[in-house]
Amino acid sequence: MSNIEHFDSNPKLSRVVVHQGVAWLSGIVADDCGQDISGQTRQVLARLEALLASVGSDKSRVLSAQIWMKEMKADVDAMNAEWIEWCETPPPARATCQVSFDDPDIRIELIATAAV
Repeated sequence: MSNIEHFDSNPKLSRVVVHQGVAWLSGIVADDCGQDISGQTRQVLARLEALLASVGSDKSRVLSAQIWMKEMKADVDAMNAEWIEWCETPPPARATCQVSFDDPDIRIELIATAAV
């Protein structure tokens, strides 16, 4: 039986769970939610890279991403520009949707799955 490893855990969640060569990452938001969508997206992607590195993976190994946005109509083009600049080619599978966050300053949250 393969081990399930939990990283950066607290009573509510683990930031990363690894099992059988796959890493599941919990929702990632920006540290400074006072920034616009471009700034928040860059922060989220940097945090994603750091979490991936912490378990021996990197952005080239991202399998899928779910991007949740506060204001799709207003922010999707700027977010996509940051995403495209950051992504490896070919990009991972992705879904994007609009949601309501409990913190009104959060504009983006990202959930990812990656090979380790």
